[in-house]
Amino acid sequence: MTVFSHIGSRLTLLGVLALSIAACSSAPEKPQPAALPAVTGQLAVQKAWTNSVGPVTTPLLASVHGDQVAVASTQGQVALISASTGQDVWRIKLDNPIQAGVGGDGQRFAVVTQNNEVVAIEAGKVVWRYRLPAVSYTAPLVAGARVFVLTADRAVTALDGASGQKLWTQQRSGDPLVLQQAGLLVPFGDTLLAGWGGRLVSLNPTTGAVRWETLVGSSRGTNEVERLVDVVAGASRLGNAVCVRAFQAAVSCVAADRGTVLWSRPAQGHVGLDGDEQFVFGAESDSKVVAWPRQGGQPAWTQEGLRFRGLTAPLVLGRSVVLGDDKGLLHFLSRQDGQLLQRLSTDGSAIVGKPVAAGQTLVVVTRTGGVFGFRPE
Repeated sequence: MTVFSHIGSRLTLLGVLALSIAACSSAPEKPQPAALPAVTGQLAVQKAWTNSVGPVTTPLLASVHGDQVAVASTQGQVALISASTGQDVWRIKLDNPIQAGVGGDGQRFAVVTQNNEVVAIEAGKVVWRYRLPAVSYTAPLVAGARVFVLTADRAVTALDGASGQKLWTQQRSGDPLVLQQAGLLVPFGDTLLAGWGGRLVSLNPTTGAVRWETLVGSSRGTNEVERLVDVVAGASRLGNAVCVRAFQAAVSCVAADRGTVLWSRPAQGHVGLDGDEQFVFGAESDSKVVAWPRQGGQPAWTQEGLRFRGLTAPLVLGRSVVLGDDKGLLHFLSRQDGQLLQRLSTDGSAIVGKPVAAGQTLVVVTRTGGVFGFRPE
């Protein structure tokens, strides 16, 4: 469930602001999910293994490092798992609950705890901690021997990867209301891309200097909820273009070298995107799945058979687009036309975060902490 917080107090707002995304519409209660449509069975997928990490109730995303995947639980478990076998490479239990993570570069991994500490881990051992001045809902980015953190006060901080020493901080002021979900913080060539409210910004990773910033989502109204346009985690990057989603406002593709908006389309979604050479894919907040052509952005196809099923961000995998839902089901759609190819079950609890692909294995994590590996044939 996605809710909203004031930065200063970290208190979840009451009344309409504490409602889920689905409840932000005028409907008095959540609509009933569409009946599950038939699948063609044209894609064969086998369950390869299962593991567990513990319940996930905060913005925790799995991250891929070659044939390994890092996962975490809200209660403090962090594990690096072999995607080929499903066995732990290492596992550690932190002494504080985890608020955001997991970021890593294959050797060094980082999470943010609920007492606002960045915790760096190597080979299953804590190597340093750094106390942040504000809460973070975004997984740290570990790259170039540094750890970058996006906090809810819309500041990006760079830490030395070996010592945890602060190197620089760059901040933009904005509306005090923020999403309690992961924001955008990704590398792109020799630059660092971050979401600041409804703006996409390019930072010099060495100094924090702003190279460019551009508007990708505008406020839609006058109340607090309608003003919220944070750029959410999950971008589609290809060549010189990066495509992003501004919360409940727009999907936009931007030229990453200069910050020019290539195209922008209104979109009512709250989860990130994925894409291939031809399309950018995303799920709207009513679980309608849309494919926007990478050139031009006019919708190419729409799949409405999974409406109101609480879909995750998509993953492009082979000839399919994979999305999880709030009942623990995985749906495989054709990249070309959105046709439903296959459906698989996990443990009945919601799939959290985006499915990921590590080597030849598709990996998903559920709300109750199940970690599942699947292999398309």
